[in-house]
Amino acid sequence: MPQFKPLLDATVGALAVGLIRTVQRLDRKRTADIAGAVMRKLGPLRKEHRIGRDNIRAALPEKSDAEIEAILDSVWDNLGRLGVEFAHLDEFCLQGFGTQTADVITYAPETLARYRQIANSGRAVIFFAAHLGNWELPGIVAKFVGFDTAVLYRRPNNVAVAEAIAKLRAPLMGRLVPTTLDAPIKLARLLQSGVHVGLLVDQHYTRGVEVTFFGRKCLANPLAALLARQTECAIHGIRAIRLPDRNSFWGELTEAVPVARDAEGRIDVAATTQAITSVVEAWIRETPDQWLWLHRRWR
Repeated sequence: MPQFKPLLDATVGALAVGLIRTVQRLDRKRTADIAGAVMRKLGPLRKEHRIGRDNIRAALPEKSDAEIEAILDSVWDNLGRLGVEFAHLDEFCLQGFGTQTADVITYAPETLARYRQIANSGRAVIFFAAHLGNWELPGIVAKFVGFDTAVLYRRPNNVAVAEAIAKLRAPLMGRLVPTTLDAPIKLARLLQSGVHVGLLVDQHYTRGVEVTFFGRKCLANPLAALLARQTECAIHGIRAIRLPDRNSFWGELTEAVPVARDAEGRIDVAATTQAITSVVEAWIRETPDQWLWLHRRWR
């Protein structure tokens, strides 16, 4: 009943906050191993498993049924680990930056060179990421490098949960911009003031532009391209991929994505959104077992 909703929300919020605090006190890697194993058992019982199977079968027709199930097994494992890692974000560090811990995110020399190039340019850039590997880590990597950053995020409906997440993320990711109607305006102003902006780009967006993704049409959020059109800021992809031990990560910052322009010389939003989508597709083809196949990307 509606009159009980505030009480229910408060109860759920308290339980969620309590769970986060409990997980924070546990060993990350050991707990992540357990969470991954549990999700490998529970995940196939959910309807999302069927959605994932259909998505992989259509996107990667060369995969056998056994290979598809192995990919999905890893996807569920990834989700379990991600939940644990979220409570331990403050334990990670970036190789060569700040205080080094046991949880070091490594990277190739080219990535370091790109960060330095951005820092030396004195201009803000747009970072895009995907639901791949650990998609929380890209938000803290830029902060480790010393950038002034803002991250677009979807605020949970539950107030207590939203406040707990904001308290955990804000010191690590910089400014948090919720996905409200005025978010694009806020992000554009931040970019114009020199603040780097990060956002996820790989989910269905009802009011999006049509792109081709794994050979099929779908709708993508054009916000990164729109911001670039308005500010002329460069667009870079950023990801954090699991290494074979499943508990450590390798990070990458891509070269600036080549933007398309219209006859007037302005950034073409649809074509640039397609270019971003193509980068995400290439990432997924490299590590298909680390992408979130479980949502309805094609509709």
